[in-house]
Amino acid sequence: MYSSYSLSKRLVSIPILAIQLLLIRSVSSLNLTNDYLNHKCLVSQGKYRPGDKYEDNLNFLTQVLSYNFPDGFIHISYGEAPSFVAVILQCRGDSYDSKCLSCYATALSGLRRRCQRNKGRVIWYDQCFLFINSIKSSPRKNDYRNAFSMHNPNNMIKDTELFNKKTRDFLYELMLEATTPNRTMMLYAAGEKKLGTKKLYAMVQCAQDILRCKGCLEWSINELSKCCHSKQGARVLGTECTLRYELYPFLRG
Repeated sequence: MYSSYSLSKRLVSIPILAIQLLLIRSVSSLNLTNDYLNHKCLVSQGKYRPGDKYEDNLNFLTQVLSYNFPDGFIHISYGEAPSFVAVILQCRGDSYDSKCLSCYATALSGLRRRCQRNKGRVIWYDQCFLFINSIKSSPRKNDYRNAFSMHNPNNMIKDTELFNKKTRDFLYELMLEATTPNRTMMLYAAGEKKLGTKKLYAMVQCAQDILRCKGCLEWSINELSKCCHSKQGARVLGTECTLRYELYPFLRG
């Protein structure tokens, strides 16, 4: 089961200096391998001022999140409106424990630079996304306003329609695998499939706190036909689910 809870400050007694040193060390160890992908500053949620209660609550949560993440996901919140803060971290299915903690440190540093004092902000890296917002919602409904796509610049040259069909079919297979009841609580599946002389590698994943994982992945698969027709690789990312396919391995073994 995913972690989604509110906290009392009495539960935390981590030395702040130790946390800062951990984050610095984690960021420096991952910067070369965990590519930044995108970010959004959610201006509709407004900004906070230095010293606001919102800032205190946010700092409290980021300290709490400097632990390990054994299942690669956490949705944690604290406070009441207008100072309510929710932090959602989802690490890629092959990036857990210390790798997830490292990606969190990188993402937190990136958000602080790119969206200073925005109450709502989200950032994506290869191995995780970090979503900070001021809106209560648990479990979350699918919201595609923050979704985006990326693709390999190279196109398939031969048998493009067959390639598109086989890619779509494979992603549907992985979607069903990830969403099979009682199979896993991670809502994640990855695999490879032979395509003639090539191999297709793919993964799908949902954040563990959303209501309709299958619906989110179906929407993302349909988006591929709009953004990434016949591309040799592509991905669709959001704050609820993500998918990716390539003609080369991109996950840890």
